[in-house]
Amino acid sequence: MKIVKSVICLSLALGMACSSTAPVGTTPTAAKSAIDIKVDSVLKLMTLQEKGGQLNQYNGFYDVTGPEPKSGQAAEKLEHLKKGLVGSVLNITGAEQVRNIQKIVMDNSRLKIPLIFGFDVIHGFKTISPIPLAEAASWDLRTIEKSARMAAEEASAAGINWTFAPMVDVSRDARWGRVMEGSGEDPYLGSQIAVARIKGFQGTDLAANNTILACAKHFVGYGFAEAGRDYNSVDVSEATLENVLFPPFKASVDAGVRTFMNAFNDLNGVPATASSYLQRDVLKNRWNFSGAVVSDWGSIMEMIPHGYASNLSHAAEIALNAGNDIDMESYAYVNHLEDLVRSGKVSEENLNDAVRRVLKLKFELGLFDDPYKYCDAKREKEVTFSEPLQIIALDMALKSVVLLKNEQNLLPLPKSGKRIAVIGALAADKTSPLGSWRIGASDNTAVSLLEGLKNYPNAQITYAKGADVALGETKFVSELTINTTDKSGFAAAIETAKNADIVVMMLGEHGLQSGEGRSRSELGLPGVQQELLEAVFAVNKSIVLVLQNGRPLTIPWAAENIPAIVEAWHLGTQSGNAIAQILFGDFNPQGKLPMSFPRSVGQLPLYYNAKSTGRPAANEPNSVFWSHYGDVPNTPQFPFGYGLSYTTFSYNNLRLSSAKLTDSQKITASIDLTNTGKVSGTEVVQLYIQDEVATGTRPVKELKGFELVTLAAGETKSVTFTIDKKMLEFFSANRKWETEDGTFKIYIGTNAQTNSFKVLTVE
Repeated sequence: MKIVKSVICLSLALGMACSSTAPVGTTPTAAKSAIDIKVDSVLKLMTLQEKGGQLNQYNGFYDVTGPEPKSGQAAEKLEHLKKGLVGSVLNITGAEQVRNIQKIVMDNSRLKIPLIFGFDVIHGFKTISPIPLAEAASWDLRTIEKSARMAAEEASAAGINWTFAPMVDVSRDARWGRVMEGSGEDPYLGSQIAVARIKGFQGTDLAANNTILACAKHFVGYGFAEAGRDYNSVDVSEATLENVLFPPFKASVDAGVRTFMNAFNDLNGVPATASSYLQRDVLKNRWNFSGAVVSDWGSIMEMIPHGYASNLSHAAEIALNAGNDIDMESYAYVNHLEDLVRSGKVSEENLNDAVRRVLKLKFELGLFDDPYKYCDAKREKEVTFSEPLQIIALDMALKSVVLLKNEQNLLPLPKSGKRIAVIGALAADKTSPLGSWRIGASDNTAVSLLEGLKNYPNAQITYAKGADVALGETKFVSELTINTTDKSGFAAAIETAKNADIVVMMLGEHGLQSGEGRSRSELGLPGVQQELLEAVFAVNKSIVLVLQNGRPLTIPWAAENIPAIVEAWHLGTQSGNAIAQILFGDFNPQGKLPMSFPRSVGQLPLYYNAKSTGRPAANEPNSVFWSHYGDVPNTPQFPFGYGLSYTTFSYNNLRLSSAKLTDSQKITASIDLTNTGKVSGTEVVQLYIQDEVATGTRPVKELKGFELVTLAAGETKSVTFTIDKKMLEFFSANRKWETEDGTFKIYIGTNAQTNSFKVLTVE
């Protein structure tokens, strides 16, 4: 009777909320929304323990097809489910499994508040798109949005309604393994891609059963971990925080992202999970973020080894007061929040604010109306790995490939008449192309390069493995054993290369060699692959090097010696088909690098939008007293924004509509782009601006706009960008966002190293 009475109370409360109207004389915008009224109605019925439970998130622990756990942590978690002391769960997938877990809550808990089901849908669920860094190389916002939409369609059909993506951390250090999960080194490009992915995941209606909550992560500074070592400390200035790290997160809020995740790292001495400055002052107050903040996995309890919290209760107190709403797998809130509120260490006002945010998400998802709306097994079967999704995955993969070098016009390959040797274990691998953070996918579901090449039956293909990249079994949670000794396949590879006209070598990183916890101190080709490359080059110099990797690599020898190099990343399910179409010229590569490729690890962190320093160049011949290395140029091997095509483009007639810009004015910057080659192609035209003199030192260039332009052979098009004062804002020495008067250099070109500019005066 007690349970029934509570359910009736909740139903009555929600019914009253639905019929509530704004007081006479108020406008709809001044009144609380219908959802806010419903949230308040539910909140009034909740005990302190139940409130803490809504902020508690557990990892999947119980297979409902088996017997109930009777003891241990799993039994305790199950009991919490039944008591309504779990607000969300992660890593439970499948329409039937999700339905059964949801049913436990709906059948047993007092208030019947439904669960949210989260999962790391980072670049696809079952159908895998290219890793996010590869998608960023497309610079194609519409296709990136489609890719995220595809992921949401497939994941939602499996019962998921929340993804922990996009990762919008800016990073300038390729040693950090999680660069594969982001959009590279630039805050502007990262902001645009963040918005595209959020739109794709969340769609236009969160209450639809094919949309999922997006999550902007990791707030903030995670990509600046010292020495590129995962989880390491971060120490940055306020100017860097505001001008470089904040913009993609602010863009995410403006795009309507409904959840944020904080970071593992400490920022300037305070763990991000403990920072009220980040979570309350900036995110919730300055930016008016109305969604929920979730901790990263265990980041609340990790404040103890950080040396910031004395025990788990102390950690819970710090995190909740700082503005962290949901506890992912620390067991801190469910065990300690009730006592912390009763003792006055956590205010009930702060607790209620956090619970409101979680309940609001559940109303927005429509889970109170139908807790099982995502649990349609028929839809799951129809959507999963369906043909429409494969088409989107292939399109995304094609547009993500970057052509780094193509001397002697070695590419595209002839479709017949030439003997083509394919060398490298990765060419036959059907799992590695899926990349890291593809935990919903099954092994061996990617199209390998060899399989993709079979679509060209007239091509004369022979294959030799050469050498494995990694040895033994590979798992997401374990360290890889890289092959540094086994060269037994070299002889067969060399012989195969001798008998070929052209050699395609697929080398690089195993799919699990980048990602979380996978920092590297060296970024060359792993293991014996460099030796294999040089051994094959000794007998056949007509080599197309296809790189498969999750981060920029240092390849100075290949850049100097190998005539053709294709950056193919980890391209996902359709990897082999996409690469084959690129190699044989059925798709003209159009990708551009979202991160600079260093010549040496010693250059890191390396990024195009650096400061000039007071000594940017030698002031006399042979001078040593300037900012440089003695053993390698300052420049990258391949710069940000770089990428070739099977055609060529020329930039001419850079012009401004006016040489002066005033407060209310807008001016345009234009260039004439011509396809000077023999085939049609797509160019990413890039706008860069330099603020020459300011109250704070400014970067030598900053990306401020880009446009994808497709031209037929011989065609010319005028490409125009609009510039106003808002575009020129930065966080100044006055500690505010403003545009300062002065002169600005305006560049339009093919990559960050473009040198042609016009001067704009801002008054």
